[in-house]
Amino acid sequence: MTVDIDKTAGGPAGTPPAGAEAIKAIPVRHYGRYISAVIALALLAAVVYAFSQGKINWGAIPDYFFDDRILSGMGKTLLLTVLAMLIGVVGGILLAVMRLSKNPVTSSIAWFYIWFFRGTPVLVQLVVWFNLGLVFEYINLGPFYRDEWSDFMTPFLTALLGLGLNEAAYMAEICRAGLLAVDEGQTEAAHALGMSHAKTLRRIVVPQAMRVIVPPTGNEVINMLKTTSLVSVVQYSELFRVAQDIGQTSGAPAEMLFLAAAWYLLLTSVFSVGQYYLERYYARGASRQLPPTPWQKVKANLFSLSSRKGAAA
Repeated sequence: MTVDIDKTAGGPAGTPPAGAEAIKAIPVRHYGRYISAVIALALLAAVVYAFSQGKINWGAIPDYFFDDRILSGMGKTLLLTVLAMLIGVVGGILLAVMRLSKNPVTSSIAWFYIWFFRGTPVLVQLVVWFNLGLVFEYINLGPFYRDEWSDFMTPFLTALLGLGLNEAAYMAEICRAGLLAVDEGQTEAAHALGMSHAKTLRRIVVPQAMRVIVPPTGNEVINMLKTTSLVSVVQYSELFRVAQDIGQTSGAPAEMLFLAAAWYLLLTSVFSVGQYYLERYYARGASRQLPPTPWQKVKANLFSLSSRKGAAA
């Protein structure tokens, strides 16, 4: 048996036939990208020039950046953020479980709570908590505690309740979405093995739901950090209010606002890094190979550059 071989065919796949000219690939020029980049840089330069020509004492910002009052306000902002998010997460999990309950009473209560707190602005809720002393003269918890409302509802407690209870309504929907994302077969299998409903939630459902819950929760933490600036209306001395007070006494109100914005940017950047690694931790059960971290990318690039220099030498 004979086989005809096409002599014009090349060697291995992907290589041109012998005697043929190599095809020179010419990349397509995207002129629109160049034009949009120039326009964006021009707009950025215009904004920078406008602020450079404004009557702004930029030297006042580094002078007060690490001021004791600013650092104290930043500490109160962080404390309020952590405690309010703790109330929001715990309350959100409880409300989500109640919302998914087959008991119509508990599910209706959870629905009403979420509807009310998501339907009213958080600023209005803060002011209402602060002025409840006009409605209730005393707070009476029987033999445990009794005091005047004005002494009980301090600015810190007002801020904590206003932010935490409002956040619980949003976290309830986030947690509910995460719980519903877990396949029902997981719960059925756990019940078939004799696990109780609470143990099934704790050991089976919640760990799998965390992959869905963590990303929006990280956004809520960052949003909570910025929302703490609203509690200045209830006389709580957090970062924004302290910056305002320093601006009024130092004669640099705009500069102190820029200073507060710089601190908020710094804190949210740190929280964003923490969110990235937390999402990476809970993605281990879904991805066989996790994407490299920014630090791993930097080390890989440095290693590749050093190997290229060694090969060239």
